[in-house]
Amino acid sequence: MAQQVEDATGTTGPAGRWGWTLHGAGRALPPGEVVGPQERLTWPRTIGIGLQHVIAMFGATFTVPLLTGFSPQTTLFFSAIGTIGFLLITGNRLPSYLGSSFAFIAPITAATQSGGQGVAVGGILATGLLLAAVGAVVHWAGTRWIEVLMPPVVTGTIVALIGFNLAPAAWGSFQEEPLTAVVTLAATILVTVLFRGILGRLSVLVGVAVGYVAALLQGQIDFTEVRKAPLVGLPEFVAPQLDVSVLGLFLPVVLVLIAENVGHVKSVAAMTGQNLDALTGRALFADGLATTLAGVGGGSGTTTYAENIGVMAATRVYSTAAYWVAAGGALVLAMSPRVGEAIRTVPPGVLGGATTVLYGMIGLLGARIWIQNKVDFSLPTNLFPAAIGLIVGIANYAWTIGEVKLEGIALGTAAVILTYHLMRWVARWRGTSQEPATPASVPGGDEVAAHPSAH
Repeated sequence: MAQQVEDATGTTGPAGRWGWTLHGAGRALPPGEVVGPQERLTWPRTIGIGLQHVIAMFGATFTVPLLTGFSPQTTLFFSAIGTIGFLLITGNRLPSYLGSSFAFIAPITAATQSGGQGVAVGGILATGLLLAAVGAVVHWAGTRWIEVLMPPVVTGTIVALIGFNLAPAAWGSFQEEPLTAVVTLAATILVTVLFRGILGRLSVLVGVAVGYVAALLQGQIDFTEVRKAPLVGLPEFVAPQLDVSVLGLFLPVVLVLIAENVGHVKSVAAMTGQNLDALTGRALFADGLATTLAGVGGGSGTTTYAENIGVMAATRVYSTAAYWVAAGGALVLAMSPRVGEAIRTVPPGVLGGATTVLYGMIGLLGARIWIQNKVDFSLPTNLFPAAIGLIVGIANYAWTIGEVKLEGIALGTAAVILTYHLMRWVARWRGTSQEPATPASVPGGDEVAAHPSAH
């Protein structure tokens, strides 16, 4: 007879917080059933699914260090350590893999150019500390204040401007080796529509592999450093340097990480049928701690990965046991400098093709937040802040205040938050929330039904 396990609040259960009960016979999963976070299949099957999670996170996790000049080996090391810490802090109840966050690419690049890699690592450290503090507050005070500060129109705009702000970086890599970039992009597109299941969900990784082969055939890859690197060895660690002038670049990242973590908790809850809201604060704190640790030693900042949610949705296995396997597998790979150097050989053309898709997808994820939450852009208090924030972020506006330089993403984030709350306050005070007669705000069918008084 199966043992009981804990629910999301951490109460009761003879199976204990750190155990897993076998789902049925542990061999097959009947239609309509899912393997919960504290269940598992047989260990051979669990290990196989765990390795799928390693593959799922691989492409995106290594794209960040390749684009920012960080060590792939060090990034993988802190990704594995961060995942282990996440599982421990959330009481083994929230399945997640922490990979490199794309939200860090722009601030890391800018900070590295102005002060070197140590300064960029210091920014990651500061981001992690602030996110951990937010997690502690959420754990005790709940998430209502986050929803007030960052409603969907604000969150969607921030996510969108981060993706679109990176568009010039994608083009820069693309034009270095255009043929390789086109092959990578085409392979990614075709795999997405040709294959079902896991292979289709890993289209970016497959596209990178195809592009890599194309680059190899063109003689664009040099394996000299791979041959020199030892098979086993510790990663290269970089000490952080705190520079106040670049901290403004990293502050918007905290808001994105908050949105990603809260969204991850809600997604897993929806897919498993469990109420996991009690774990939101722990998830934020855990990701903050993981990012802090990365900032101590030279790794990229982390976030919960949508790629791994895709694996869970495809397999219907939400067992945290699979993530312990994934973290262990990643840690083993992180102990090989040769693996790190092999990843460094990925040429610019491959990155250009992959990031053309990835950066665009990040931008459109912001639009997805608007759609899912039915954001009404016929309201000027929604339309204007989003419009202003997007242009400031995409055009990469810059403003220097003393020693602090704020650029596109930071200014765009500040613009959308301040404009939204200022317009809302003034509109309530003056009673002027009626929409202006502009082409951009002409209501559609749903909006007409929602606001019949406009006619």
